[in-house]
Amino acid sequence: MNEEMVVYLVREAFFHVLLVAGPLLLLSLVLGLLIAIFQAATTISEQTLTFVPKLIAIAIVSVLTLPFMLGTLKRYVLELFRMIASVR
Repeated sequence: MNEEMVVYLVREAFFHVLLVAGPLLLLSLVLGLLIAIFQAATTISEQTLTFVPKLIAIAIVSVLTLPFMLGTLKRYVLELFRMIASVR
């Protein structure tokens, strides 16, 4: 295994992590920002107001994007297994 192969594997790993975790992180960021603006505008300082909507939204989006996430991870793992078989 040479340096180019290692760089390729690390780059692909980061790319797939972003593909899988990106939608959830982006949703959490946007929802947190909207809730923070709402709290600042209404001067409500309830701690659970930020936690519960994010938890519910992330659960819903996780269920909706689960086939995409599993398909992405499956393709990546199969590619890794093929590469492992070719390494000497």
